[in-house]
Amino acid sequence: MNKGAPAFTVNHHFVGKDPIVRDIYAQLKRAITRFGPIVEEPKKTSIHIVNRTALAGVATRRAHLVLTIKGDRKLASPRIHKSEQASANRFHHEIRLTSPADVDEELKGWLKAAYSLSA
Repeated sequence: MNKGAPAFTVNHHFVGKDPIVRDIYAQLKRAITRFGPIVEEPKKTSIHIVNRTALAGVATRRAHLVLTIKGDRKLASPRIHKSEQASANRFHHEIRLTSPADVDEELKGWLKAAYSLSA
């Protein structure tokens, strides 16, 4: 790390946020760690969830999370707020999570696929 560069922590991202935001993140993290080990890499504006490479990014908002998941194809779901093709075989899918219940079987399937892609 560069001298004088601010050090960001996972906890930094929850300061001033509604408690539900931490609950959603905890549920998300529990779901992902069922597939295997992860590393949380806190950045200035988000937390990167990494297997060998990044599989997801989490941006905290006052009352919700914005989750970006890596994929190998475009997903067709009304839950996907935004999709971008990052390269020939990579897509980034953005999903807004407002409750721990949003970490459901459909989302877990997408997370499992992202975990495999990042292995």
